[in-house]
Order: sequence, then C-alpha cells, then structure tokens
Amino acid sequence: MDSLNSFKGYGKVDPVEEQAFRKKTRKRLIILAVSLVLLLVLIIGVVAGTLAHNKKSGGGIKPSTSGPSSAQSLKAMCSVTQNPDSCFSSISAMEEANSTSDPKKLFHLSLQLVMGSLEKLSGLPETWMKSTSDPELQSAFRVCQVVFQDATDAANDTISLFSDDSESEDPLSGTGISDLKTWLSTSLTNLETCLDALGEVNATATTLDEVKSAMTDSTQFASNSLAIVSKFLSFLDKFHIPSHRKLLSEVDSVGFPSWVKAADRKLLQAPAANPKPDLVVAADGSGDVKTITEALGKVPKKSKTRFVIFVKAGTYNEKVTVEKQMWNVFMYGDGKDKTIVTAAVNFIDGTRTLLTATFTVLGKGFVAKNMCFQNSAGASKHQAVALRSTSDQSVFYNCSFDAYQDTLYSHTNRQFYSNCDITGTVDFIFGNAAAIYQNCNIMPRQPLPNQFVTITAQGKIDVNQNTGIMIQNCNIYPKDKVTVKVYLGRPWKAYSTTIFALSTINGPLEPQGWIEWTFGVTPPPTIFYAEYQNRGPAAAVTKRVTWPGYKSSLTPSQLAEFSVPKFLNGQPWITAAQVTYT
Repeated sequence: MDSLNSFKGYGKVDPVEEQAFRKKTRKRLIILAVSLVLLLVLIIGVVAGTLAHNKKSGGGIKPSTSGPSSAQSLKAMCSVTQNPDSCFSSISAMEEANSTSDPKKLFHLSLQLVMGSLEKLSGLPETWMKSTSDPELQSAFRVCQVVFQDATDAANDTISLFSDDSESEDPLSGTGISDLKTWLSTSLTNLETCLDALGEVNATATTLDEVKSAMTDSTQFASNSLAIVSKFLSFLDKFHIPSHRKLLSEVDSVGFPSWVKAADRKLLQAPAANPKPDLVVAADGSGDVKTITEALGKVPKKSKTRFVIFVKAGTYNEKVTVEKQMWNVFMYGDGKDKTIVTAAVNFIDGTRTLLTATFTVLGKGFVAKNMCFQNSAGASKHQAVALRSTSDQSVFYNCSFDAYQDTLYSHTNRQFYSNCDITGTVDFIFGNAAAIYQNCNIMPRQPLPNQFVTITAQGKIDVNQNTGIMIQNCNIYPKDKVTVKVYLGRPWKAYSTTIFALSTINGPLEPQGWIEWTFGVTPPPTIFYAEYQNRGPAAAVTKRVTWPGYKSSLTPSQLAEFSVPKFLNGQPWITAAQVTYT
C-alpha cells in the first residue's frame, strides 16, 4: 500500500490470470447461448406435448404422460450451468436420478450433492492447520474453518426447505426461490472468503492449488444448483409447468400475502417506535446487565419472535458476536453518537480481515437502531472492520459505522441499511451480500499517505448470484479534509455489481469515477457497474471510465431489478423491523 501501483487489497488478480479468465468467459458465453437455445427447444416441446395431451383428454391442465426421460430432463437442467458435464455426471450417478424426470426432485438431488461435498470439506482446515507451523497461515486456515462451516449451514438451509416440517408450502414458491438463490450464493461466497484469507497472508501457489482442488466439488455443485434455480426452474414457471406455485401472487385485502400469519401482520402494521425491551444493558450498572455480550447470552435459541435489547448511552469496549442460533434480535440504543460499541482488532496485529470486526452478526433477522459500531484501530492498522453482517434479512436503521479501511463488511445474505452514517478510507463498504443502502451519509476520510479512497468493493463471483451493492438516495461527502484521489469503487471480483442511484455526490471525486482492482488492467466485461440520475458537483458522467461492464445510465426497468421488493424480496421483513423504505 505504499504507492498507487503497489496498492493492494486482498484477492488481487494477476494480469495473466485476468487474460485467461477473459478467454474462459467468452467460451462459456458461447456455450451458454447454445445451451439456452437447446433448452428453449426442449421446454417448448414439453409444453406443446402437455397442451396436446390436455386437448386430447378434453380437460384442463393435466400432466403429460409422455414427458421427457430422466436423462433428457437432467441434461436440460444442467445445460444452464457453468459446469454442465460435471452437473450431469454427478447427479446421474445418484440412484434416485434414474427414476424421475421431475425437475423439483432432480434439483433436490443437486442440493444433496452440495451438502455432502461441504460436509467433507468442513473437516479439512483442522488438518491443514496441523500441517504448518506458520502462525499466519494457521490464522488463514482458521478463517477457512469458519467459512466452510458457514457455507455448510447455508446449504443445510436449502435442504431444510424440502423437509416435512418446513413452514414453506412449496420450496419452489416465489419466496422459496429467493431464499434458495440467497443461501446458495452465500455458500459460494463463504468458499471464496477462504481463498481471500489465504491471499492476505501470501500463501504459496502450492498451498492455494491444494485448497482450490479440495474446494472444486463444493464450488461446482453449489454453482450448478444456483444456476438451476436461477434459470431453469424460473423458466419453467414462465410456462406455468407445474413444478411450483407463485405464493407471492396471493395477496389479501390489506396488502399482505395471504400466507403471512395474523401475529406477523400486527407486527408489520406496528407504528415506528422502540419496542419494550426484554433486557436493558447499561455500563453504569443501572440496567439488567453491564455488557452487550452478557445480554446476548440470555437470548433464546432460534426464537421466532423478537427478543429486544436496549443498550443505554455509553461506550462499550467489547468485541461482540450475535451467534447463529440468536434469531430475531432487535437491538437499539440512545443514538448513533451516544451508544457506541468499539474495539481495535486489526490486520496488522495479526488478525485476518473476516475476524477483525468489532460487531459480528450471524443470527438471522437481526435489527439494529440508534447505535454506533466502531473499530478504533486507525488507518495505520489497515483492514479493521467495524461491523460484519452475514445475518439474512438484517436491518440497520439510524446507525453509524466508523473506521478506516474495510469499515462495513456486508458479507453475505440480504441486508438493508437506512439513514446510516458510514465512514472510511479503502473499500469501506464491501462484501458480497445483496445489500441496499438508502438515505445514508457516506463519508470518505483521509487515508494513509500514498493511498487513495475507494468507497465500495463488491465481491460477486458467480453470474447467478443474487448479490450486489445498491446505493440509493444517499449523500456522499468527505468527513474531513481529503487531499487524495477518491473513487466510487473498484471491482473486487469477476462479476462485481455496484449501482449508485439518485444520490448527491460532492467532491472530491475523480472524474473517471471508478478505478481498476488491478492497477492498469481493465476489469472483465462480466462486471455490472452503473450510475443513475445522481446529482451534485461530482455526479457528471461525461468523463467516467469506458469499461465494457460500466453503464453511465440505466433504464427504469434495469434500475427496478435492484429495488427493495425485487432485489431483497424485502417488503415483509423490512417493514417488520419498523423501518420505512423507498
């Protein structure tokens, strides 16, 4: 990080690897285009056969008795993946695959492959840690251990949708498909995070190859299942082939889907006020407990109702984790400048980026309001995360995130930020969640000498992941005097996706707007970077980058893909958090 040319984050791509990726991408696009044509022909044949059968039988919609064979159905499904050969061979090797052509059942088999491969992978980091005496490499393998387990848990969530006791009427309903896309995307991101950690410690090529080889099945299987649910099953739905129903289309008279329970509707319609706390945290001893960690220890496991924690004004010097089994925690303070959670764990002192966070949220359905999350390590300590969230359907309202490099790590799953203050220097909003930031103040600050400021670094790694950073109706302006170059962001991974829309951009900002991850190497055309009707003295797009993957404007329909209802499938759970959205 000593100069512009040597400026490095993590996961930096070698220019030779970049060129190889481009060639591979072009080949994949050609194969995919041909496969989609073949898929269309096959599905039209299925639909035509079904309609012909129905016409002959003189009835309504009935399943055809002369549908495709198991092999034909499986080939059609696998044709939409990036690894069609491994998809077909791995699923067809399963005994159950030979007795069904039902897309839903074949997809379920693909999920079982994902789960099985991840369970095997999860045991390897412990062996890797024992095989080296290098403490830095051991710390990277420890990250691998954490994220492999997280990937397994996400895969288990997909499998659970198909269980007999699942609350979902149909795992391939509108909400079910969104959940499947999210959790499979999460598994893939967690696998990539292991490689990021190894990159941070400059692991040898031999070590990287060994880990990548061990991850091959898990990565390909998860990518295959994600492609199937994103393309094939969604495509079948357009033809109304009976593999699933659109439950989201069933809306009652008060605007909620009919499957939302009565108790949940009351919560959705509640006024925007702080709920009565179950526990009060006060550093001065005037509450139920003195620390946030102690309060979290009293949260019921996997609660389906809100558990509310009020954190009184004060500075809480503690590293906090909302564990996976802590569901639906609502935590609020006295204000984003009054209730402050702070620590100083950082990269320079030997901790990998993933584990530096002052506040880590793992349990789903987390809501935070009127609080400050801070990493006080300072710019000289490089990566030092204030908050990391992997909490699915998490909401942060009127909160502050204060640090320098890598302030806010929106790691995985679906997240929503409203009326928040976010401060930092290098890649200070980053990760691979499906994350929307609305009405926030985004404030660059002065970095180390010879560094420049990048607001975002998005990490999408697979074309079918439903992830990205959407910054909407925000104010971007410096927190203090910034004398270095400032950029809206840089593409961290091959499919990085970032949009700045309807926001006010005040200087300083370089006219080109964005910068490459690897200095001087144009990002691949697979990225999606865009701006839409921003305003302010630095919002002009006439001198922006000319990357193939950058769009200086979007159509309203393109923008709508990144709205709260569509991108986050988010109306019910965001409203339940008593937070308004646009």
